[in-house]
Amino acid sequence: MAKAKSPKPPSSEAKVGDSISVSSESGGHKGILLPSNNPDAIAIKLPSGYNIGIRKESIKKMEVLEAGKPPSSAAPSKKAQAPAKDFLSILGCGGTIASRIDYRTGAVDAATSPQELVDAFAHLSKKPLRAKSLFSISSEDTTHIHWQKIAQAAADEIKDGAQGVVITHGTDTMSYSSAALSFMLQNLPCPVIFTGSQRSSDRSSSDALLNMQASLLAAGSDLSGVFICMHENLSDDSCLLHFGAKVRKMHTSRRDAFRSINCRPAARVLPLQGKFEKISQLAPPRNTGKLALDTKINPNVALIYSYPGIKPEMLASLSKYEGVVIAGTGLGHVPSNTSNDLDAVPVIKEISELIASGIPVVIAPQTIYGRINLNVYSSGRVLREAGAIGHLCDFTPEAAYVKLMWVLAHEKKMARVREMMEKSIAGEISGRSEIVDFDF
Repeated sequence: MAKAKSPKPPSSEAKVGDSISVSSESGGHKGILLPSNNPDAIAIKLPSGYNIGIRKESIKKMEVLEAGKPPSSAAPSKKAQAPAKDFLSILGCGGTIASRIDYRTGAVDAATSPQELVDAFAHLSKKPLRAKSLFSISSEDTTHIHWQKIAQAAADEIKDGAQGVVITHGTDTMSYSSAALSFMLQNLPCPVIFTGSQRSSDRSSSDALLNMQASLLAAGSDLSGVFICMHENLSDDSCLLHFGAKVRKMHTSRRDAFRSINCRPAARVLPLQGKFEKISQLAPPRNTGKLALDTKINPNVALIYSYPGIKPEMLASLSKYEGVVIAGTGLGHVPSNTSNDLDAVPVIKEISELIASGIPVVIAPQTIYGRINLNVYSSGRVLREAGAIGHLCDFTPEAAYVKLMWVLAHEKKMARVREMMEKSIAGEISGRSEIVDFDF
């Protein structure tokens, strides 16, 4: 019986955090030596950001290319907060990105206090940083009250001298929050950037480092407005800056999950090269105007999707709300039975009754891409005749939902609500339809 091979230890010179080159039976690899939970294997973070494991017995040669620092969980330093001049502000709102991290190795230490946030990210910015922890929750738990607190805090930081604001936030409902701040913070003199991470910082291929580097670079750029900054692709080389009211999370777990909807992104950020490339001419530059903070919002709004077999009773039950957004199929349709089919069940009557009672009903496209047009098919025309709002709009369902909440806090008259909803206020409705690649 052959004697089992004992694992071959890596070079004694290689330490966690070192840049190494490894030659093994599977080929050659270069990267950062990581801590490993498997005594028979080593872990390496590749330049792409992904981690791989290599069994020690298969290693032929290991060479240290550059010495690194081992992970540390020491208490943060006692740096003073940034001076109230030419600084960037970080507002912590939870999410996996808000951690004190050794990005070379993936070692994580929770960062919850303002000073820990500064210590976690100070080395990523050329400008001084100041941080505040607003709350630490999962993004699915956010409400309109959290939006109001974030908007107020961002406005306070800007009024106190911040040249840009970065908001760390969970990704699942980030597009709702960015849309809300797009309406609440108008005439911004500088960028307000939402960012987060799809994968926690202690996992392989975490996107936390590049997203934060890019966000801090974007926060100091010559732009103004609310944006989301996340990975452009699966590699660790660039991020895209998306307009806050024209963006959506389009994948559950990919690092490049966010897409600009019905428009081009505002900019591309290449933090490793220190470059910032403006893409859209719609992205406004910094200005010296006075920031307008308006956090009024009416939370009594419903968002539902139309689907085959939706029951009229469901629409009727929405009478307890003050506004309703329906994500319609195709060009903005709901079951209407204009063909008088015996088996079809229309909901036009219930929608008409909601509108007649003073409840505005807004139609948004559940296709995400494209524009509502209620004139093309008879089902759309009867919906428009019933008084539905949204004709020729290309806002996302979440942007339409947040906008109706904001509009209803300022106006109750149906005609005025229609006028405000069908007019772009924060860039949520495109002036013209661009031919944009779905994957851009």
